[in-house]
Amino acid sequence: MTADHHRAPVLEALQEYRRTGQLSFTPPGHKQARGADPEVREVLGDAVFLGDVLAIGGLDDRLTRGRVLQRAQELMADAVHADHTFFSTCGSSLSVKAAMLTVAGPHEKLLIGRDAHKSVVSGLILSGIEPVWVEPRWDAERHLAHPPSAAEFEQAFQDHPDARGALITSPTPYGACADLAAVAEVCHRRARPLIVDEAWGAHLPFHPDLPSWAMDAGADICVTSIHKMGSGLEQGSVFHLRGDLVTPALLGIRADLLDTTSPSVLIHAGLDGWRRQMALRGEELMGAALELCGEVRAAVEEIDGMHVNDRADFCGPGRADDFDPLPCVIDLDGLGVSGYRAADWLREHRGVDAHLVDHRRIGMQITHADDRETAGQLLSALKDLARAAPELPRGSRVEVPDPGELRLEQVLLPRDAFFGPAEEVPVGEAAGRVAAEMITPYPPGIPAILPGERLTEPVLRYLRTGLDGGMFLPDPTEPSLETVRVVDERTG
Repeated sequence: MTADHHRAPVLEALQEYRRTGQLSFTPPGHKQARGADPEVREVLGDAVFLGDVLAIGGLDDRLTRGRVLQRAQELMADAVHADHTFFSTCGSSLSVKAAMLTVAGPHEKLLIGRDAHKSVVSGLILSGIEPVWVEPRWDAERHLAHPPSAAEFEQAFQDHPDARGALITSPTPYGACADLAAVAEVCHRRARPLIVDEAWGAHLPFHPDLPSWAMDAGADICVTSIHKMGSGLEQGSVFHLRGDLVTPALLGIRADLLDTTSPSVLIHAGLDGWRRQMALRGEELMGAALELCGEVRAAVEEIDGMHVNDRADFCGPGRADDFDPLPCVIDLDGLGVSGYRAADWLREHRGVDAHLVDHRRIGMQITHADDRETAGQLLSALKDLARAAPELPRGSRVEVPDPGELRLEQVLLPRDAFFGPAEEVPVGEAAGRVAAEMITPYPPGIPAILPGERLTEPVLRYLRTGLDGGMFLPDPTEPSLETVRVVDERTG
């Protein structure tokens, strides 16, 4: 039976809920905005509260006989060529953990690209999975990591034939993509599943000029954040399943272990509506976004001191296999200011927010929501930044280690180090000790230090100088990094 992508089951059920005037004596306690604080209603608008209904016993009956969510998930799966789709209202942080727990269990091995997001590391801590780290391809000139190659996964499987599967991140927040078909072939030759953390790739299925997306490339599980490059609400995520190496029921019960029992219908509605939008108009919308992005990239390239990273920068031998231009990553090395300082200046003086920020780059994400007006405002702000740059304080230099120095030895399982006896030591005495916490420059959220890794002076110096230069570290126990939480060796 052909799927009717004009339908939006969650949105239609919400309309029906309002039409029939359902009177609720259930959560949420605001009761269709009536009990919400008047000032909150003024700021948020009543539409937010009107869409905030109980998923079971509200949007659908207590036995879910209307199959509202199931029908919405089936339509999503059809739109992106998956066999099964699961909605998550806890972001891809939940989705990727559910995928990991489905493929491997405590003390089982999982091959993982070391450029993984901190949510993957959280999954390791919760599950007790033993990571086998697969090295990213490091661009030493630009101090940038690209996804590991298929050859690296092949070698990792040869060294660890008992690994239960593999996990790769593609695209990266910078837009660098792996050859997913080749990585999937490496896994499937061994009847092992491939998980793709494709949080930044919600848009990929909808235009032929974008990189191939995970389901079409043969991945088994794909995790996608609809709120990142799509038009869902924050925390809206989906994870897709294809093939017979992972059973849908198993993935479902692993997700249920982590998921909230009070899912947000607002987020479900955003996912449902975005699928309909893309299924009906995706190629048109993404084509316009690509065209606009090309114009923006060309204009930025004309600004003195700025360079937009392009395919020639990111792709080639020893680098990424494909490239998504929409993150629009701008290298400011020629401008002489850090990405941290540039992002702060743009927000304070021009009301423009960058997403990706590191020691030398800012990312100005272009989506189908942008138009020539927003593009014009962005370009005007960037030109103003270039003019202001000579007068901006230079700030301290972030000492980024060489690729070999960035890699830390994994001494203990992340779970054992995180939950075991620990102490805090001055950062100057931490080199040589084993970390008991995660330390993650954010964005993009890729940990520099994981629990169980042996600390080295170059990585600690990178983080200390990064903090001085404007880096944000959201997760260390001591935010100023005067001390570091390490494994207490006295109890060993």
